[in-house]
Amino acid sequence: MQVTVRYFASLREALGKGSEALDTDAATLGALRRELAARGGAYAEALAPTRAVRMAQDQVMAADSEPLRAGAEVAFFPPVTGG
Repeated sequence: MQVTVRYFASLREALGKGSEALDTDAATLGALRRELAARGGAYAEALAPTRAVRMAQDQVMAADSEPLRAGAEVAFFPPVTGG
């Protein structure tokens, strides 16, 4: 399925991009995070399971177990982001 992934604050800086469109077979937000971390490099470091990262789907905060919807906008961001 196609989703849009957005990265905010320190994650955007670490990955060098604010967003990307991708095709995924991930069934949940947590699975998508693991899929992205498996890319290695900056993705593995920024999205590692030991790092505190918040997630939202279509601008609603969500847990790892949240089912991923086709066409969704998924956001990853650190727990505290400032203006």
